Amino acid sequence: MRTWLLLLGGVLLVVLLTAVTVINGHNSQNFIPLVRSFRALASPRPAAGAQPLATPESLASPTPLVSPTPLAEESQVFVGAGDIARCDSPGAGETAKLLDGIAGTIFTLGDNAYLDGSATNFADCYEPTWGRFKSRTHPAAGNHEYVNPGASAYFDYFGAAAGERGKGYYSYELGDWHIVVLNSNCDDIGGCNERSAQEQWLRADLAAHPATCTLAYWHHPLFSSGPHGSTPNMAPLWQALYQAGTELVLSGHDHDYERFLPQDANGVADPQYGIREIVAGTGGGSHYTINKTIANSEIHNTDTYGVLKLTLHAASYEWEFIPEAGKSFTDTGSDLCHGAPQG
Repeated sequence: MRTWLLLLGGVLLVVLLTAVTVINGHNSQNFIPLVRSFRALASPRPAAGAQPLATPESLASPTPLVSPTPLAEESQVFVGAGDIARCDSPGAGETAKLLDGIAGTIFTLGDNAYLDGSATNFADCYEPTWGRFKSRTHPAAGNHEYVNPGASAYFDYFGAAAGERGKGYYSYELGDWHIVVLNSNCDDIGGCNERSAQEQWLRADLAAHPATCTLAYWHHPLFSSGPHGSTPNMAPLWQALYQAGTELVLSGHDHDYERFLPQDANGVADPQYGIREIVAGTGGGSHYTINKTIANSEIHNTDTYGVLKLTLHAASYEWEFIPEAGKSFTDTGSDLCHGAPQG
């Protein structure tokens, strides 16, 4: 009886503090430790010596089972993929059909129009498919865009939405989230190394936009098990993002889907402050194979076009890979925003 009274008192305390937090507009991040503590208190515990029961979800995937709750602003839907439109593949048409039924902001992860990012490629391959969502799209540039000198057709097509011509990196706000778009075509924009123009811009941007939750995306992944592999020259930008408390990095380039454990710029798993990377080169260009996964890879798929849908809350997020019609692979999960490491 005493245990039930303690639990009931805990519930009432959580409800009261939630109401006070909402009314006074306190930073929702301050409330997260209390929620976590009470969740641990209220969770059933196995009898001494008993093994925890396995569930279908725990057997199927190591995805962290978190049930975050929106704490302040309206949730935002953020959806997209990379490696998208080529006229000799039906893939972009299939993924565009998925977007027809999903409201929200769209991102692209580069290699938007094959094979050389020309004005003709954009007009004939991208425009009839993903082009119908252009007004709500925030793109990133891929290497195929730079087959066209200076990615000129890419900047012509997307205009101001692609960021400053010659740079291609920019940021914006989406609900409570700060979103950063970087340009991983390092040789074409003066580098991605420490003290490069892009790295200095990134650090200044993050300092000017402190947020509980930050997300970044670009084309070439720092970590990938696909045939293109990892892109080490993105590590300085990852480090700047890590120090600012970034939650998620999205990339393409390898034509597959792969999700990694949260990790630091050196590829060391860091469940407390690490950045979770998701490679979603699944927009419709083609399929690649993965022969061997690298460290911290949690799940991958190599035969399904689809889009990655994120639901961004004030201090948490959910992800869902939505497959093209006729395919069954999916990947779902959720987590809380962790903020920047201390010290």
